[in-house]
Amino acid sequence: MIFKPDTKLYAYEVTREAGQDVMYINYLGAPYVPSLADSPIVMARTIDYLIESPSVSRVVFVQQRNYNYDFREVSLLMEVGQLYVHLIKQEKVLETSTLEPYRCKKHLPQRYDTMRYLVLTLLKQDPISCYVEAKRLLREERIAARRMPKEEQLCEAHYIRLLTKIVSMIENLTIVRQVKDALLGFKVGDRTIYKEIFRPEIVPNFTFTRLMASFPPEAEIVDHYEIGPEHDKSTVTILHIPGKTKDIYHLMAPEFTLSEDLQSLVNLARNVLLEHKPKAEEFVDPARIRQVFFNIARDLLRELATTKKISLTYRQINKLATILVRHTIGFGLIEVLLQDEKLQDIVINSPIGLVPIFVRHQDFDECDTNIMPSHEDAESWAAKFRMMSGRPLDEANPVLDTELIIGTARARVAIIQQPLSPYGLAYALRRHREKPWTLPLYINNRMLNPLAAGLLSFLIDGSRTMIIAGTRSSGKTSLLGACMLEIMPRYRIIVVEGTMELPVVALRDLGYDILRMKVREALARESAELGAAEGIRTSLRLGDSSLIVGEVRSEEALALYEAMRVGALANVVAGTIHGASPYGVFDRVVNDLKVPATSFKATDLIVICNPIKSPDGLHRWRRVLQMSEVRKHWTTDPSVEAGFVDLMRYDVNKDELVPTDDLINGESDILKDIAGNVRGWAGSWDAVWDNIILRAKIKEEIVNVAKKLKRPELLEAPAVVRFNNMFHYISDKVRQEIGLPEGKRVFKEWQDWLRQELKKKTL
Repeated sequence: MIFKPDTKLYAYEVTREAGQDVMYINYLGAPYVPSLADSPIVMARTIDYLIESPSVSRVVFVQQRNYNYDFREVSLLMEVGQLYVHLIKQEKVLETSTLEPYRCKKHLPQRYDTMRYLVLTLLKQDPISCYVEAKRLLREERIAARRMPKEEQLCEAHYIRLLTKIVSMIENLTIVRQVKDALLGFKVGDRTIYKEIFRPEIVPNFTFTRLMASFPPEAEIVDHYEIGPEHDKSTVTILHIPGKTKDIYHLMAPEFTLSEDLQSLVNLARNVLLEHKPKAEEFVDPARIRQVFFNIARDLLRELATTKKISLTYRQINKLATILVRHTIGFGLIEVLLQDEKLQDIVINSPIGLVPIFVRHQDFDECDTNIMPSHEDAESWAAKFRMMSGRPLDEANPVLDTELIIGTARARVAIIQQPLSPYGLAYALRRHREKPWTLPLYINNRMLNPLAAGLLSFLIDGSRTMIIAGTRSSGKTSLLGACMLEIMPRYRIIVVEGTMELPVVALRDLGYDILRMKVREALARESAELGAAEGIRTSLRLGDSSLIVGEVRSEEALALYEAMRVGALANVVAGTIHGASPYGVFDRVVNDLKVPATSFKATDLIVICNPIKSPDGLHRWRRVLQMSEVRKHWTTDPSVEAGFVDLMRYDVNKDELVPTDDLINGESDILKDIAGNVRGWAGSWDAVWDNIILRAKIKEEIVNVAKKLKRPELLEAPAVVRFNNMFHYISDKVRQEIGLPEGKRVFKEWQDWLRQELKKKTL
């Protein structure tokens, strides 16, 4: 809510937001910060307004910051207001007939003044003090009644009954019941006790999304760290509440800690910037428009600071400019969350404004947050995503899949709205790792072991066709990205995907010859983009290349298998699909996506990824559970005709993949096919196994050295690509010398090279 400049001080408006009535009270220009805990006048005024508008669920005091009081706190005040109305209208405590029913009139003025003080003033301003004061008056009246003349006792008894009734009613107020046991030594007028009852969410006036700043009183801190660049640091605290299965991800962003002067400055600058409404064509290059707005914001802040005689450092100007960009053309606190490399998913459910944002954390899994998104911000984000993607989002097209790139942070975004989401907009953001995943990284976090990584590397060099399958959030796409790094940079790669999730830019920066083709999403009804099937077929006309398909969802499956059949024994063809087992993949591809069963035989390897859970159900970890080859002898059903042969299978007791007898004994058709085309390997399973073990040992050595030296950067893509390139170079050198890349010799020379590079500090 933004009040007009001529809005009267202390005026209020009630608006309908996310299915609830929200009261905004104007405190712009007030000589104090509005607070229910600190000010009896603010509390009384708020109760008066709630009596006039009894349907309100949330109250917001609008000043340089917005002070939000939630339904629980509003309910406490509403209950006081209802009691006030009841005492005045039903009990008629201020009428003579109630105070002096027997017309003795001797004590009427005093009793009238007492009731005016208790009910008209103290009850609304300070209900706890009202309770304490009423009890004190009741005690005094009972003592006084013993000394009164007999002719006054009847009237006094009636007054005592009235006071007793009032005390009982006030005592039953929820706000009084909460503190009743802590009132020993309480002094009337002391408002310290209210600070534990009324704790507003404090929101800068330039954003609508609320952030609950204080920790729940029973919370235990289990982790604490900072995110973001130096000039824009945010603090993350992970809180555990005993008895609850979900932790709280508590964020404190820099915009919520600004001083009043800086808040005022940002508000002024924001009002100026909002006069320019970016056009759709400007969002074609989001990075450029953000930089333009950042430069404008810095200049504007300097001018306003000079006018207001506020001294700003260079760092403060950059900080405020970043905040301004975030809350004008940006995505508010979503951008702050995306700065956290430990977050994997960000979920905003409908109805927006009634439930907090939820996140999935790499260390603490599903978490609640202290962030309450607003309907205004959600609508603004949807409009920006429509402009950035060029895709519709309306009742006829209630689904929008797109991506968000802010600096080095990338996320896949799924948005739904009515009628698919009956309560309005909802968002799901899958945050991608800023650097590509690598096989050594996966070994380090136990998603797979060195032998599995060595086998994958061998099969990729052998130009096999591969499907990586799993449930949602199982790590399929990330594993596919890691496998792309195992392709030698000398070979061209074509990537076909609807939502840009694969690490194409990172591979390009590492020197790969890589081309991305963006195609229409399966759920998109209208788009100028080419369909996925056409994109895959087009890739076959773009020259000799490895083909990587982001995700197989619908009709592109036919084209993918066409590419697999054409590309067999020439280049890697790989993609991802939803499926929990090799047969599940077959069932989806053949029965759901209508690929002929004979075409499915073009698949050489199926890799299954799935999360596993702890016995208590509170923890889960991503693991590769199965690596199965697809044999070619079957005709109708590979599960019945032994068409699926596991090469590695997950052992729950060891918590890792273990090789099957078929792999150990060399009973693998695809490995034999690879060996059959390589001099020195044909007919020699020992030579093939030696090379797989060699690759596994190199991956394991990378992880061990990174741990020993405490250099996690050795597990990242730039280093891993160098390690892989040197492995291929040394293997070729040894092959030329002795006719075969013998494992022990290659590994020793590779180790010697690694030691020299570490000494020279070139890694």
